[in-house]
Amino acid sequence: MRWNCRLPRAFWGSGLGRAHQPPDDRIPFLIHWSWPRKGECPLGPSRAFTRHHGSSVGSAPPPGRHGQLFQSVSAAEAIQRHRQNLAEWFIRLPREEHQFGPTFALDAVHVDPVIRESTADELLHTPVELALEHQPPQPGLPTLALSQLFDPDACGRRVQTVVLYGTVGTGKSTLVRKMVLDWCHRRLPTFELIIPFSCEDLSSLGPAPASLCQLVAQRNMALKEVLPLMAAAGPRLLFVLHGLEHLNLDFQLAGTGLCSDPEEPKAPAAIIVNLLRKYMLPEASILVTTRPSAISRIPSKYVGRYGEICGFSDTNLQKLYFQLRLNQPDCGNSAGGAGVLATSAQRDNLVQMLSRNLEGHHQIAAACFLPSYCWLVCATLHFLHTPTPGGQTLTSIYTSFLRLNFSGEMLDSTDPSRVSLMAYAARTLGKLAHKGVTSRKTYFSEEDVRGCLEAGIETEKEFQLVHVFRRDALRFFLAPCVEPGHLGTYVFTVPAMQEYLAALYIVLGLHKTTLQRVSKDVAELVGRVGEDVSLVLGIVAKLLPLRVLPVLFSLLKVVPRVFGRVMGKSREAVAQAMVLEMFREEDYYNDDVLDQMGASILGVEGPRRHPDEPPEDEVFELFPMFMGGLLSAHNRAVLAQLGCPIKNLDVLENTQAIKKKLGKQGRQVLPPSELLDYLFFHYEFQNQRFSAEVLSSLRQLNLAGVRMTPLKCTVVAAVLSRGKHTLDEVNLASCQLDPAGLHTLKPVLLRARKLGLQLNSLGPEACRNLRDLLLHDQCQITTLRLSNNPLTAAGAALLVEGLAGNTSLTHLSLLHTGLGDKGLELLAAQLDRNQQLQELNVAYNGAGDTAALALAKAARGHPSLELLHLYFNELSSEGRQVLRDLGGTAEGGAQVVTSLTEGTAVSEYWSVILSEVQRNLNSWDQARVQRHLELLLRDLEDSRGATLNPWRKAQMLRVKGEVKALLEQLRGSGS
Repeated sequence: MRWNCRLPRAFWGSGLGRAHQPPDDRIPFLIHWSWPRKGECPLGPSRAFTRHHGSSVGSAPPPGRHGQLFQSVSAAEAIQRHRQNLAEWFIRLPREEHQFGPTFALDAVHVDPVIRESTADELLHTPVELALEHQPPQPGLPTLALSQLFDPDACGRRVQTVVLYGTVGTGKSTLVRKMVLDWCHRRLPTFELIIPFSCEDLSSLGPAPASLCQLVAQRNMALKEVLPLMAAAGPRLLFVLHGLEHLNLDFQLAGTGLCSDPEEPKAPAAIIVNLLRKYMLPEASILVTTRPSAISRIPSKYVGRYGEICGFSDTNLQKLYFQLRLNQPDCGNSAGGAGVLATSAQRDNLVQMLSRNLEGHHQIAAACFLPSYCWLVCATLHFLHTPTPGGQTLTSIYTSFLRLNFSGEMLDSTDPSRVSLMAYAARTLGKLAHKGVTSRKTYFSEEDVRGCLEAGIETEKEFQLVHVFRRDALRFFLAPCVEPGHLGTYVFTVPAMQEYLAALYIVLGLHKTTLQRVSKDVAELVGRVGEDVSLVLGIVAKLLPLRVLPVLFSLLKVVPRVFGRVMGKSREAVAQAMVLEMFREEDYYNDDVLDQMGASILGVEGPRRHPDEPPEDEVFELFPMFMGGLLSAHNRAVLAQLGCPIKNLDVLENTQAIKKKLGKQGRQVLPPSELLDYLFFHYEFQNQRFSAEVLSSLRQLNLAGVRMTPLKCTVVAAVLSRGKHTLDEVNLASCQLDPAGLHTLKPVLLRARKLGLQLNSLGPEACRNLRDLLLHDQCQITTLRLSNNPLTAAGAALLVEGLAGNTSLTHLSLLHTGLGDKGLELLAAQLDRNQQLQELNVAYNGAGDTAALALAKAARGHPSLELLHLYFNELSSEGRQVLRDLGGTAEGGAQVVTSLTEGTAVSEYWSVILSEVQRNLNSWDQARVQRHLELLLRDLEDSRGATLNPWRKAQMLRVKGEVKALLEQLRGSGS
């Protein structure tokens, strides 16, 4: 995974103009736009629409009688109701957009894609290559703005029919949706009336006859009163025909007769043909959107202008899109109330890093050529950097992304097989992706691509499907590689898409060896004839007592079971491959997959790898994550909508095979980043029972050094919170945790025996969460390490409250937490309220003699405290002597450690002190540490001179050598 938008397709269904109804899950997803909130007028003072790059706003009305056609009160009211109905319908948000905040509006982030004018001669040319390159415009053909679509052509002729075409993901639907909303909000004065049609909706009607007036009235009830005026509207009436690829049009007179009467019932396809022929309503304007493969369905003589939607071919448009979407002030809170990109500084930083990566990494810019992938980048960044809604996973983002682009899409509406476009992509490009993962390659030659697309083609229909897929969707999944050294090859548009398609290819059962294919055919054949043959053999055996017949009868029963076991072995092989990919030792010391994905989008700060250096091995750590995620119930439901159903029995058998393999491999000790990847796999799987059983053997959670973002905290909490077993140790040192992360992880922390939170910059605010944790009745923590966190005395006051009510804690480390005199005095005053504490470390806290002596006296009188660490505090020589004397005045009580020596002997804790210094040498104040080490050296010299015992002198010489080595190391690092 080296690195690593279109907005949702609008759908104009039969619900326009009907009475308001609440959103229902039964409504198809892509027509499920949000109804306006109660009391909100969509045509009143609207939110500020941002106009960029050729907006339809500002287009002047045609000269003449504009504005006089619908001046009657009834007609004006009908048009106004029509505007309201269209606005209410088209402003509805798909559920994928809800992750960006409850007040997110697509209209505030719209950026028009580039529209390039093309000619009929250019469209007739069939490219020999794979049609992945974006062709530059021919000389003399400029780019078009929305307001220029119906301008006169180069010869001065009036343009009445415009065909906009583009591959999947270029933004056809979003562009037209924006145009319709502009008209609804009176920002498109060129047209007095716009009537949008979904060709997918019209195709669902079949050949049932209906007049144009009936089709309009059924979908736009408010227009019943103005239907008689349509013929007189002329070019100020615009029909929008969206998704022409869904209709099979026949322009031959033998197939579709002429019809000029809008009230004459005809098949919907015949009405569309006569509208395009300009035989019905000849003065009306028509805007058609279609995929490239369906352009030829309209003869060029009926088209005034062709426009190719080229997406964001300009990097500045990509940057503008990211700035608008990621910097939206309305997205300050998520649906759950948690902060979303909480500060403008954080949002600006993301945008700046992304912009720099777009400038320096041309492959991500090539991917964001498609507006759809700009959406995917924003959704991924939102997933990585904001509180995650419950149940949202990386796999669900990619699956939803494909639903936004392919839901309901057939590869070719004229083909009787009605093959789903997504299913075709999974079968062909999924095979290419899987070959890449197994051979560890991400660059593919043209022969590789052709081999997967054209494998097994035997009929003309199959060849036609390949041609349609190449023209319409291949550029969505594959892009020409622009990296030096790999020119002429192809890569998946984003690397994670290769791993997703490879995983989809596996879980759909499309990957089969020759033995598996033969086994399946034989098993099905035997299953079909087995019962009949068994019946015949049973009758013959009664008439002719042949001994061989019972043997044949038994073989017929055994054959299906044998081949069933072959298929079972294949599932075990798939699970084995997935587990081996997850636990590859080569990946043990790289970043976790979430940090890898963030770095691939935002770039890596620092110098880039030199071109002459050997390339790093390709990493496919997302492949097993996606395999687990695709088996979850939510993703399977979405895939079924895309024409890629996964059977429940296959899911069960795959899950059992994965569980069996994970049970063996999952017990090994993993590095922190790989352990997080392992937990992330379970999070993507979304099977709590499965995870609880497999992770029941996990006893140590070591995530030290992993940057615990809100998402990672959510992952760990979601996966481990359902378990019941105790965790012996949870190590979260140097994880950049904050109070919100502690709150999220609370269910996991409650099950820990030893909890390490060192080096996390936790302040007094975090101590509130720690206090609540200690006071919880299910708390099992016995050892709590909080060293090297700026807790201060304010935090100590909160911790004291937690200690007073806690019954499990025995070891507490507050080393280098900035407690000062006040913090130690608070501990001294409240220490007796806890009766279980055995060890307390308050070393290196800047405390003076008085506070240290008060705490030492409290510790000496504590019933259970055995050890108190006070070294590296600001103690005078007299203060250290008083503390030593205090330790020798009475039997029992806590031992106070202030130095490397105890009288004339070496302290038994000298190695503990020096190991703490060694561990924190680079993070502590070096001048202060040097001063304390020099004091320790002086103590050693004094004690060595005060003893005559040669053994003790030898011990002190050894310890002195260790201290001098630390001093030399400190001076060396300082220089």
